[in-house]
Amino acid sequence: MTFRPAFRRIACLLGASCLLLLAGWLFRAPLLTAVARAWEVNDPGAKADVIVVLGGRPELRPAQAARLFHEGAAGRILYMDVKPSPLVEQGLVLPERELTRRVLLSNGVPQSDMVAVGENVASTYDESLAVRAWLATNRIKSILIATDLSHTRRARWIFRKELKGAGVEILVSAIVPREYGTTNWWLHEDGLLAFQSEWLKSIYYWVKY
Repeated sequence: MTFRPAFRRIACLLGASCLLLLAGWLFRAPLLTAVARAWEVNDPGAKADVIVVLGGRPELRPAQAARLFHEGAAGRILYMDVKPSPLVEQGLVLPERELTRRVLLSNGVPQSDMVAVGENVASTYDESLAVRAWLATNRIKSILIATDLSHTRRARWIFRKELKGAGVEILVSAIVPREYGTTNWWLHEDGLLAFQSEWLKSIYYWVKY
């Protein structure tokens, strides 16, 4: 007889858990869409002194930067001297710095409006330091970072932290990959990997930097 109240509590907890799981499953699309939209940082239509192309995703980020350039978002583009991969060191593929430069050129950005910054950068943190070093000899008031939507929050956070005191406004242009967006990222392997990776990297950044 003394066990009945405990059994009732356990049954209630199990029932409530099942209801929560069922509700989560039934409403997963709006919930996961809301998560992505809350995570994404974006300043549509923003104007800046320079556009910053971060390393990685050379098939995506440079083309977005070129589009923003032609739309008048900024008159110059900074791109990164990315640390060479083993394939680059073996001479099998182009360095990302050169690949980015070629993508920008092929999208109509004049060489005179491009500036390579940094040296062997290997992370978003390194890139923020590279831009900070460039700012030491270039007086500007704002930068516009072009990067994919899952990366936007961490990129803005580390740039704001490392450029604090420089008097530079940090703006972000979120790039939506062809494969997925905020409304369906969990249905695509690339989307799941991108968001999961960014959440983990963000925690790491908040702890380390």
